[in-house]
Amino acid sequence: MSLRIAALGLLAQHPGSGYDLMKRFEKSMANVWPATQSQLYGELNKLAAAGLIEVADTGPRGRKVYRATDSGRDELLRWLISPQDDPPYRSPGQLRIFLLGELPRAGAAGHVQTLADHARAEIARLEALRAQLHWDDSDESFYGYAALEHGLRYHAMQAEWAEWLVKAINERS
Repeated sequence: MSLRIAALGLLAQHPGSGYDLMKRFEKSMANVWPATQSQLYGELNKLAAAGLIEVADTGPRGRKVYRATDSGRDELLRWLISPQDDPPYRSPGQLRIFLLGELPRAGAAGHVQTLADHARAEIARLEALRAQLHWDDSDESFYGYAALEHGLRYHAMQAEWAEWLVKAINERS
């Protein structure tokens, strides 16, 4: 997945300015695909140059409101139905776990404890986000909630696994 698809998907759901998109990223998409302001604005320019989005309106101080074009919607739909085209899965985190035996056990346990702590912090952040957002009956809200729930469950699994591994490492000593 790329920032290109994330931005295109948000604009297919609702037209918006770069600022609007950044706020929507912070509230929803950042759980799936984080982006900085400069990355997002750069991607908007590329999407416009490719004819996948267009300026729907220009407001005060040159504020541009973008919307997905028909070509952009076609591109989004092609991506949605083609998971076989995704690049092979690679995980630096799993590679680190595989190679943890190169560290002293205390270092390995410390690294894994950091993973558990990070997962618990993400759970708290996502729970706070879930509580502050308004959820309605729209598809956008339903699938946004589903993505948030996936994040909660993923981090819960990560925390549980990491806590198991810390215990297992410590028992090896």
